Formats: sequence, C-alpha cells, structure tokens
Amino acid sequence: MNMDLSPRHLQLREMLFRRWKTNGAKVGDKIESQNEIIKFCDFSLITVIKTLKDLEAEGVIRRQVGKGSFLVKTPWTEAHHRIGFFYNRDIVGGGIFNNEFYTKLVVTFEKRVVSDGHEFIMGSFTNETMPVEMWDRLDGVVLTGLTTDTRLDDLERTSSQIAVIDMTLKGLNYNTYRLDFAPAFAEMFDRFGNEPRRYLYLNSTIASSEQVARLEAFKAACAAAPVPQELKVISVNQETGAEDTRALHDAIEQFKPDFVCGYMHLSWHARIQQWSDKPVKVYPFGLDVDRAGFVVNSGDWMGEALTSLYAHLDDRQLPPQVYNFPATFRP
Repeated sequence: MNMDLSPRHLQLREMLFRRWKTNGAKVGDKIESQNEIIKFCDFSLITVIKTLKDLEAEGVIRRQVGKGSFLVKTPWTEAHHRIGFFYNRDIVGGGIFNNEFYTKLVVTFEKRVVSDGHEFIMGSFTNETMPVEMWDRLDGVVLTGLTTDTRLDDLERTSSQIAVIDMTLKGLNYNTYRLDFAPAFAEMFDRFGNEPRRYLYLNSTIASSEQVARLEAFKAACAAAPVPQELKVISVNQETGAEDTRALHDAIEQFKPDFVCGYMHLSWHARIQQWSDKPVKVYPFGLDVDRAGFVVNSGDWMGEALTSLYAHLDDRQLPPQVYNFPATFRP
C-alpha cells in the first residue's frame, strides 16, 4: 500500500488535476464549488479553501463571486507531454530487447516522441498488475502485449490517456492502433492461388483479439483464392516457447506444406527448410524487415498512431476509435 506523505493541500491539488484531466476539462469550464469538492473527497474545508486559493494565485482558476470558479489554464495539456510505452513482460520472452518485433516498435516510438519535443518513458506491466500510480503522472500511456489473460480493472483507475497497440478492447474508452493483415493475405493468395497448394498457418497460443482476427482473415483469404487451397492450422508459442518445435516439426513432415505463414520465431525459418523434403516459402509477420513476409513499416505506423494520440490529449472528449494500419505482402 502506497502512502502519500505530501501536504494535504498538495494531495488535493493532484487529485483535482487528475479529475479535471480525466473529465477533459478545458479553459473556461466551470469547476466544482468547495462544497461539491468536499462531497467527493475526504479533505477538510480548510484544505479545500487553501487549495483553491493557491490555484487562483497561480492563475490556474479564476473565482467570481456569485458565479463560481472557472479554469484559466490547464497545466496537464501543455505542449510538452510525458508519453509512456509499457509492455507486458509476461508474454515477451527474454525481455523486450530480446524480441525483434518489440525492440523495433519501442525504438521507433521513442524516436518519434522525442523528435516531437516530448518526454518518453518506458516500463512494463504484467497480466495481474499495472503501475497505475506511475501512469497518473504521465499524459498518455501506450500499452502493448495485452492478452485475454490480462486483468483490465486497473485501466479504469488511471487519469492518463490510455491507448492500446495491436489489441481491440471493445466497449472500453481507449483508442486502439491495430494492424490489418487482410489486404496482405489477399495479395498472397491472388499471387499464388491459381493452382492448388498447401498452406500451414502458425497460430499463436497467446490469445488476443488480434490473434483471432488474423486467423479469420487468413482463412477468408484462403477460401477466396481462385482455386481451392489446402489449409492446416497449428498452435505455437513464438514468444516463450521458441524451443518447443515438436508440433511444427511434425506438421512439416506430415502435411508437407508449400507455404508456412503466421506467427514464428526467427530461429524456426532455417529449421523449416531443414525438415522439409522440398522448398518451402516462409511468410512470417515482420516489422521493418527486408525478408519475405507480411511486413509493417513501424515509422509510418507509429507516425499515424502518435498523431491521433496527441489529438486525444488536446481534446479528451473525443470518442475512442480503432485505427487500422495495413500490412503489405513481400513475396
């Protein structure tokens, strides 16, 4: 349990700032009266009066007799922002910098935030706990690595603007920046679907809305091929189970695919060719890579994501949106 030892009037100041920030308060908006403030907090009238007088002296609010108090400026929406990037360490095998995808993503994100003149903070969370107190000190927090096992209760407790990368949280007030692989899958089957071939799709055991969406998009593209194709789906753990290749090995030997697509660890590429008795085309998901696969340019993706993130920081009443960024197929 964290205990705040700062003076009571400073605790109330921070609480009011978080409340106004969460509610999207703007310059000119009327704020709560001292009696209303007492109703939703456990601070004394003396502390409330002192806090409001201090805010008035700093030029944050303007108090008008008989009319109430109004915001004059909003310190939490100043041009300089503190933007956090937090990843789920429960699913990133070996740490974020031992993971090709997450390493490229966080480096690109940091470069864009810093070049925009803002402050970048990186951290982590787990499926069970999130550092909400830290997030409250930031303007915006981008989360990656959420799964169906991740507890989301803590997200509702932070006043920071939350955005989610590569997972759609339906019904919740958070922006989502997801990757759309459907066009890339369709392009692959348009290119190779003119004759019957065998496709082995590696589906991740790390369950998320995006994992489900990618599999369904792949199945749909396969079914829409010019001639019928043969598809086999197996489950793999490309993050923390990279050494467990038994299912992959057996599928290569028994199914004898022409194509292996989907989630895969970098070390599997060479093994797939070794286990197969014929040439196999390998098309993994990739970020900023020159090799074949379903590829995403992280600079373009994060550029679009941060543009909308900044817009929601300036106007927190904007409705949440799902932003789709298309992947491309590299044969």
